[in-house]
Amino acid sequence: MTSIETKSVHTATMKERTIQSKVMPLYQTSAFSFSSLEELEGYYEGNGTYLYSRTANPNTDALGQTVADLEMAPKGVSASSGTSAILAGILSVVKAGDHILAAQDVYGGTFHLLKEELVLMGIGVHFADFSNFSEIEQLLIDMPEIKLVFSESITNPFLRMEDIEALCQLKSTYDVRIMIDNTFATPYTTTPYSLGVDLVAHSATKYLGGHSDVTAGVLVGDAELIGIAEKRVVNLGLNLSPFEAWLTIRGIKTLALRMKTQTENAQAIAAFLEGKARVWYPGAGAIVSFELPESVDVSEFFSSLGWIKIVPTLAGVETTVSYPYGTSHRALSAEEKEKIGVTRQVVRLSAGIEGIEDILEQLGAAFV
Repeated sequence: MTSIETKSVHTATMKERTIQSKVMPLYQTSAFSFSSLEELEGYYEGNGTYLYSRTANPNTDALGQTVADLEMAPKGVSASSGTSAILAGILSVVKAGDHILAAQDVYGGTFHLLKEELVLMGIGVHFADFSNFSEIEQLLIDMPEIKLVFSESITNPFLRMEDIEALCQLKSTYDVRIMIDNTFATPYTTTPYSLGVDLVAHSATKYLGGHSDVTAGVLVGDAELIGIAEKRVVNLGLNLSPFEAWLTIRGIKTLALRMKTQTENAQAIAAFLEGKARVWYPGAGAIVSFELPESVDVSEFFSSLGWIKIVPTLAGVETTVSYPYGTSHRALSAEEKEKIGVTRQVVRLSAGIEGIEDILEQLGAAFV
């Protein structure tokens, strides 16, 4: 190479990469190169790992396996969001003509995916009160076409703790798979796969990433099902970018430290709110939900929270609040909201890592 035009394009990529990085490098590349057609053919024969970042990338692979290890599962796959991870998991189990049984109190976005989108794929969906186990069993008896049972380890927004072990007991009797969204609990609190769950999904946008600067999803679980889910991620374009995966892995390094502080803060906030509002807090996790008395103007309350930001999501290091009626569960009909208890007075608070005295002082000011 002699011309500046050629050298400026190729010189940097021709350097030998022998540097040993302390942390995993970022493989911000759309594709990987081959030294010969024989090496390229070897990839398709199973002797190579990476071809094109939509199909696989070292960063996205590392994220999937990292979360699988935390969840004590054999294998994981990264996806572009929590919803993408859930979709890939569902489609690894069910096909057109099959049915899903889901908890009626799941996250609004998941509710919408199940109710509005899967029907277009010919998949039937049924919702039930999962606190009523006899209702679950009766539906499974009446509808043998149900192949997947879906819930959340801690539901959104009313923080019901799912009886995961009881759900897993259904597997042998009714020939179903169990899938759990573990976003709220995280592996810090519980590991559903170790309890018998087949698939565990995460919106890694939340606690795994932890800093409100990434959108990502991860699905872990049974190796055979994850293998199928990987194909769904590739073929449906649900893949995660290398940079988002790299950021999420960086966030995971402080997961335990963040969750410890955020959980302690949430416990203190729940205690502080008793007597001021109706409180939902299961004793674990970093989310507190509460319903303001009718005498409190909800709009004025939100406007009085000062540095506590109003956001449509959760789990960053900052304490934030969201409004389920107008955001996460907005797409539900008035009847559906009423059925699960999402009123105009419900607030969902995500505890951050700030000093608890500052959080309580700011919350207290909003109640004045």
